[in-house]
Parts: sequence; C-alpha cells; structure tokens
Amino acid sequence: MNVFSQTLLWLGDASNWEGTGGISVRLVQHMQYSLATLAITCVIAIPLACYIGHFGRALFVIPVINALRALPTLGMLSALALIFGLGISAPMIVMVMFAIPPVLAATYSGIANVSQTTTHAMRAIGFSEWQILWNVELPTAFPTILGGIRSAFTQIIATWTVAAFLPVGGLGRFLIDGLAIRDYSQMLGASFLVIGLSIAVDVLMLIVQNTIERHSRYSQLTTQS
Repeated sequence: MNVFSQTLLWLGDASNWEGTGGISVRLVQHMQYSLATLAITCVIAIPLACYIGHFGRALFVIPVINALRALPTLGMLSALALIFGLGISAPMIVMVMFAIPPVLAATYSGIANVSQTTTHAMRAIGFSEWQILWNVELPTAFPTILGGIRSAFTQIIATWTVAAFLPVGGLGRFLIDGLAIRDYSQMLGASFLVIGLSIAVDVLMLIVQNTIERHSRYSQLTTQS
C-alpha cells in the first residue's frame, strides 16, 4: 500500500477525528489561532495605514514593514520563544508580524488612491478629516482592503503550521508529530487538511468580497467616484 492510500485511510479513520488530539479539535485550534492573528493584525495595520494614506505622513513605515517578509519564520519563532517562553505568545507575535504587510499595503493603497478631487470637495463643504476618512475614503477603499485581508488570512492559515515545532496545537501538530515517528501518511494527511482549509477560506472570502462589491454601498461609492 502506497503513502497516498495510507493517507486516505488515515483521513477516513473516525478515531483520528476524535479526542483531544484528534483532527476535529486541532482543526478548531488552527482556526482559532488564525482568526485571533487576523483580528490583531487588522487592529494594528488598518488604523496605521489609514493614518499614512490619509495624511501622507510616515511613509517610511510601508517599506520597513514590508521588509518583515524577508525575515526567516523559524528563526524569529526560535528567538521569540527564548524571550517569551514556549507558550502561544511567541508564535502569535511572529504570525502577526508576517500578516501585517499585505493588510497594511492594501489599506494604504486603497486610501491613497481615492480621488483627491473628491476629498478636496468634501473639505470645501465642511467635512472634518475624520468624516472624510470614514464616509468617503474607507468605503471607496473597502474592496481593496478586503482583498488584503483575504491574502493575509490564507497566508496566516498556511504559516501557523510552522509554529507547531513549539508545544502549541493546530494542524501543524500532525506534521511535527508525524515526522518524529516517521508516520508519512499522517504528515501528508495534515498537509491536505491545511491546503483544503486555505482553499476553502480563500473561496469563501472571495465570494464575500464579490458580493460586497456588487451589492453594497461600497461598490456604489467606488463607481460614483
């Protein structure tokens, strides 16, 4: 029996889906980690990008944060694990660091590319800077921002598997534990699960993005501008 057949048997075995170390629990853990990472990323990246894009200040931040992508993931995980311990803090910080650039770049691009004629007109009729940002720039840039969030989310899901060399849960646990005992069917099965989860999330977010662009006020504002 080849590895592929063994992998299908591993995925189809109900016992592998049950218990605290089963696929179901680790799938939920993986999504929890990924959603928490995405939430923290958005809280940091979107306000910062709005400030930079709206006021045109601190532009040096964009290339500096983009440079984070060049850092080695395992190296950063190892270094921060020595500082913060073997809990969830070190991998969470690393995942947020790598997720910020696509959200920051997309949000900045969307805000900065809003027509200056529109924003000047809003100021002329008495809109405050906050009102311009909230009522004009953010709605117009929303599809672009959502595209950045979508890109970051799929990247987060894939990258969280690397964090499993530390004692954390998630689907990456099957890869590390499988490698330790040379259970290649388990490793391949975990790879299929991560790939499938990434594709499913990406397709779902694409559907949401397209729906918003077609039917919401954001697309109407974009068209009018």
